[in-house]
Amino acid sequence: MKKVAFYTLGCKLNYSETSTIARQFEQKGYQKVEFTDTPDIFIINTCSVTDNADKKCRKIVREARSIAPDAYIAIIGCYAQLKPKEIAEIEGVDAVLGAAEKFRLMDLLDGFVRPAQAQVFASSVEQATTFHHSFSYGDRTRTFLKVQDGCNYNCAFCTIPLARGESRSDTLENIIAKAQEVARTGEVKEIVLTGVNTGDYGIINGKRIYRFIDLLKELDKVEGIERFRISSIEPNLLTDEIIEFVAQSSKFVPHFHIPLQSGSNKILRLMYRRYPRELYADRIQKIKTFMPNCCIGVDVIVGFPAESHEDFLETYNFINELDISYLHVFTYSERANTVAIKSKEVVPSKVRNERSKMLHILGEKKKRLFYEQNVGQTATALFENDIENGKMHGFTENYIRVSAKYDPLLINELKTVALTSINEKGLMDVEEAILENSLFLTTH
Repeated sequence: MKKVAFYTLGCKLNYSETSTIARQFEQKGYQKVEFTDTPDIFIINTCSVTDNADKKCRKIVREARSIAPDAYIAIIGCYAQLKPKEIAEIEGVDAVLGAAEKFRLMDLLDGFVRPAQAQVFASSVEQATTFHHSFSYGDRTRTFLKVQDGCNYNCAFCTIPLARGESRSDTLENIIAKAQEVARTGEVKEIVLTGVNTGDYGIINGKRIYRFIDLLKELDKVEGIERFRISSIEPNLLTDEIIEFVAQSSKFVPHFHIPLQSGSNKILRLMYRRYPRELYADRIQKIKTFMPNCCIGVDVIVGFPAESHEDFLETYNFINELDISYLHVFTYSERANTVAIKSKEVVPSKVRNERSKMLHILGEKKKRLFYEQNVGQTATALFENDIENGKMHGFTENYIRVSAKYDPLLINELKTVALTSINEKGLMDVEEAILENSLFLTTH
């Protein structure tokens, strides 16, 4: 029995696809093992969004080759689609597969016999038109369910449309069937909906057939899954109907991750974003009106070309005034074949880093304030198999990370908790106590 190991860079969507490909191997009799367990085959799923994709890919390949010098190494994912020839020239790589080929790697690679020269299977991204179902299972407490792929937005900074193709989905019936398949395992309490542009669900063969809200309403009926979470949704796709539905749903949790990217309308226009800051502020206000305890995460990019000091301050002040819960801060980095790379109004790296630091500090303040606002509340926490120094962790429905004394009976269990204080790590530090048939967690 040959052993195969996987390494995933990037987003939840990549994790769901890696997990699905891993199950394909196991169904064919391969043994899935850890990266360090001298596997016969390495599958490395890459990302183009993270900085230094080439450097990271080379480092992982080098490490894999040191662990198992004779192993077969295949590279898949977004970076593999964008730079297949460059990756093929990395010492130690045996095969590179693009977006349209990665789900056929077991057929294409013919027994995983190392070739004299790296093989490249990467057609143009226009060939990536099929929606491949994916969901993660067995790696984490929560399951990531892919409901959409590709993107039609072509933002000025982004390579994802070049790496994954146009927006596409599958029928409601097929997506629901996958959710039911996950439910039948009896081991999954929460499903996270993932995609490149998740809220754009419903395009099949280039035509809009469904709306995202149609999918949410059908998933809400799936028995055997207690919580659904939306991984990320564009502000222009987050309708009043979606917000109001989540607010009254017993399964969809009060947590939205909404990319902003800039609080300056000038920069939003240069980025080719599809909304002004005023619409974004309206969405936040709408959410908080219906769900005061809702967790709202924000993506923001600093140092985009032509971003002046005044533009940055406009972004900083805009975010500072928003009732949001945490920030994901990205420092702009140049990407080949994007509109933004052509700009001559480049923001110096030192300035980018200074702005990033300011927003990271603001993000920590926002997160701390959100946690403080929830102290004294009760919530439902899903505990994970995440053990550190005798403590285990979990997330509430509104994405507050709690910490409790390790108890194996709590793993993958939903329990009612009392949020009582914040520890030095910024977590709700709690201990177990039984009261009226519910599990409440109180401070040490």
